[in-house]
Amino acid sequence: MKRKYLSLAIGGVLMSSVLASPLAVAQDAPAAAITQDQTPAPAAQTEDKAQTTTLGAVTVTARRREESIQDVPVAVSAFGEDQLKDLQASDISGLQGAVPNMNIVQGRGSSNSVNVFIRGIGQPDALQTFDPGVGMYVDDVYYSRINGAMLSLFDVAQVEVLRGPQGTLYGKNSTGGAIKIATKDPFDYSGGSVEATVGNFGRVEGRFYYGDRFSETVAGSIAAAWIGNDGHVRDPATGRRYNDDDTRAVRAKLAFRPSETFDATLSLDYTRQDAALTLGHPTAPFLITDLVTGAYFTPAPSADYDFETRTSFSPDKGQEMTHKGASLNMAWTLNDAWLLKSISAWRKLDSESYIDIDASEYELGDVFVGFHQEQWSQELQLQYDNGSNVRAIFGAYYLDEKVPSHQEAYADSLFTNGGVAVDFLRTIDDDLHTTSSALFASADWDFAPTWTLSAGVRHTREKKEYSRTTSIFWDSTSLFLGFIPFPALNQDPQAVIDGAHKTWSATTPSISLKKAFSDNVTAYASASRGFKSGGFNGRSNTQAESDNPEFDPEFVWTYELGLKMQSANRRLSANIAAFHSEYEDFQARVSEVLESGGIPSFNFPVLNAAKMTIDGIEFEVLAQLGERTTLSAQLGWMDAGYDKFVDLRTSDPTRVDYNPNLHDHVPFSPEFTGRIALQHGFSLGDNGTLTIGGDASYRSKTWLSVDNRENLSQGAYTLLGLYGVWDSPDYAWQVRAGVRNLTDETYKTEGQEFSSVGNIQTAYYGMPRNYYLSVRYNF
Repeated sequence: MKRKYLSLAIGGVLMSSVLASPLAVAQDAPAAAITQDQTPAPAAQTEDKAQTTTLGAVTVTARRREESIQDVPVAVSAFGEDQLKDLQASDISGLQGAVPNMNIVQGRGSSNSVNVFIRGIGQPDALQTFDPGVGMYVDDVYYSRINGAMLSLFDVAQVEVLRGPQGTLYGKNSTGGAIKIATKDPFDYSGGSVEATVGNFGRVEGRFYYGDRFSETVAGSIAAAWIGNDGHVRDPATGRRYNDDDTRAVRAKLAFRPSETFDATLSLDYTRQDAALTLGHPTAPFLITDLVTGAYFTPAPSADYDFETRTSFSPDKGQEMTHKGASLNMAWTLNDAWLLKSISAWRKLDSESYIDIDASEYELGDVFVGFHQEQWSQELQLQYDNGSNVRAIFGAYYLDEKVPSHQEAYADSLFTNGGVAVDFLRTIDDDLHTTSSALFASADWDFAPTWTLSAGVRHTREKKEYSRTTSIFWDSTSLFLGFIPFPALNQDPQAVIDGAHKTWSATTPSISLKKAFSDNVTAYASASRGFKSGGFNGRSNTQAESDNPEFDPEFVWTYELGLKMQSANRRLSANIAAFHSEYEDFQARVSEVLESGGIPSFNFPVLNAAKMTIDGIEFEVLAQLGERTTLSAQLGWMDAGYDKFVDLRTSDPTRVDYNPNLHDHVPFSPEFTGRIALQHGFSLGDNGTLTIGGDASYRSKTWLSVDNRENLSQGAYTLLGLYGVWDSPDYAWQVRAGVRNLTDETYKTEGQEFSSVGNIQTAYYGMPRNYYLSVRYNF
C-alpha cells in the first residue's frame, strides 16, 4: 500500500508541475495521446527536417471518424511512419514500451501470433476457441485471431492504440482496447520508395512502395516486403537455428473518387511465412513416470539462458502460415449533414505449425496445430454532423467466421516402461462457427460553450457452434501396464463434443463529459463497458469435460479521468489519464491433475474464475527543446489484483495439485512501465541532415502465466536503443543504422504453463542485442 500511495503522489506531483509550468497552457483535448507530425510526406522535400520549432497536428479515427487527437475523450496513442522507424519497430510488437500499461510481444511458441494486454486485459492463448481481449484492426477490418496478427509494418501510414474497453464502436471483442492500423492511401501517398536492411543473426529485409494517380479520379498503390533472419536460438547438438523468420507480404490498392460525394478503395493483401520452430527454454525439471521404477524428475535446467535449446522435432518440422484478404471501403456523402460508409471484407488464414511446448529433447508437449480460418464481415456506418453542435454515428456490424482444425499431440517421453519410451498420440479434430451481429450508436452534443456530452451504446448478439472429437493411441507393441496391454487403453474416440451451441448477448454503453477550460486545457470523465462473449473449451480431453465445455462471457467497466494540455507556442504537450476498472468473470485457462482409481488425468479447464480490480495512471509528454531536439516520455502505473479467484487447487488441500499461492498476481500487468526518448538533428548544409536518437524503456516485475510460477516471472529490467539517420539534401536517400537491446539484457516475454503434463513450464525470451543498417531511396 505504501508503494501505491507513493505512486499516486508521484503522479500528482507530475501533473501539478506541468500545470504550474508557463508552457502548459494546452489545447482542447481529453485524449491521453501524444505524437509528432504524421501528415503524409512526399518522396522529396526541401525543408530542413533537422530544424523543427513546433509539434505537428495529428488526426486520428479513434471514434470511427476523423478528428483531431485533441478532441477525443478516450486514451489513445498514435504513431506515424517516421515514429515507427524511430521506435525501430519492424512488426507490431515493436510498440512494446511506447504505450503506457501495454504489453505486446510475440505469442508463445508461435512465429505469427501476438500477445497483447492493455491495462491488464488480454488473451495470451492462440487456440482458436479463445477470442482476443484486444481488438486488432487493419483499415477498419477486424482480425479475429491473434494468429496472423504479428503484422509487419511495411506500408503503414499510422497506428493508433486505444486503451480501455471499446464496447460501443469497435468489433466484437475489445474489452482491453484496440489497435488500429491504417495503411497508405494512394491518393495521399504518391511516389515510391525502396528500402534494403541487413543486420546480425542473418537479418535481410527488403521493402517497396509505389503509389500514383492514374487520373483525377483513380489512384493505385502496391507495397511489398520480404523479411528474413536466421534465428537467434541455436540447438547446441545439431547447430540448427530457430526463432527465425522468412516472410513475404504484398498489398495492392485501387482507389476511386469519381465525384466529390463518393469514394471507394479496394484492397488486396497476401502474406506467406515459412519459419523454423519457435523455441523457448524449460524452467523446471520434467516429471517422467516409469511404469517399473516409478516417477522421477529429470535434472533441473540451467537458470541461465544462453539462447541454446534442444528439440525432439526433426529438421523438416516448422511453422507455415498463409494469410490473405480483400476489403472494399466505400463512402457516400448524402448531403451536407449525412455520410454513409460501408466496410466489406473477406479474410482467410491457413496455419500449419509444429510447437515444441517443452522446448527440450524430450517428447512431452510436442504438438501439431493446423487450422483454416475464414471470415466475412460487413459494417455500415451512417454519420451525422449538423455543422454546429451535434455529431453522431449509427451503425450495424456482422461477422461470420469458420475455423476447422486438426491437432496432434505427441508425448512418447511422458511414460516409460523400464526405461523404454511408450509411444503416445492424441488427435483432435474440431470445428468452430461464430456469427456476431451488432447495432450501435454514438453521439456528441456541445450542449453549452466549452462543454461536450458524448454517449453511445452497442448491442451485440453472438452465436457459436462447436464440435470436437479427441482420440488417444498408445504403443501398439505388447507392452503392459500391470496386466493391461497398452493397446487396450486406446480410445477412439476418447471424448466428443457433438454440436454444442450457445448464443450470448450484451449491451455495452459508454458516456463521457468533456470540458475545455481554455483553448489550451481540456479535461474529461468517462465510463465504458466492455464485453467478450463466452465459448467452448478447445482442450476438453475427457468426456466429463466435454459434457460441459461451455464458459461464460466476461465483462469490464472502466471509469476514467483525463487531462490534456499543450503550450500556447505548441512546443510542449502533456497528457494524464487515471482509470479504475472492474473486471468480472475472467476466462482463465488453467492446468490441473485429477486422479481416478490411482490413474491421473491431465485437464485444462477454462474457468470464469476471477473478479479483479485494476487501477492505473498514465502520463505522456512530448517536448520540442530548441529547434532540433525532441524529448518524449511515457509512464504507466497499474495496480491489478484479484478480488476473488475460484479454483479448487487453491482451496482444497486434499488435491494432489494444491497450491494456495497460484493466483497471487495478475499476469502481464507490471506495476510500472516507462520510456524516455531523446532525438537531436544536425544540419549538414549541402550534405543533408543527420539525426541521432536513443531511448530507454523500463518494465517492473511481470508474471507470465495465469498460474503464478516464480520461474515464469520476469524481474524488472531496462532496455536501451540507439539509432542514427542521414538524409540527403533532397531527401531522396536515407541511411539508417541502429541497435536494439544495447546492453544485451536477457529477459522473458512469455510463459507456457502446462505443469499438469510432465511439469512443463517454458519461458520465451526477447531478442539479444541486435543491430542493423538500412538504405532507402525515395522516388
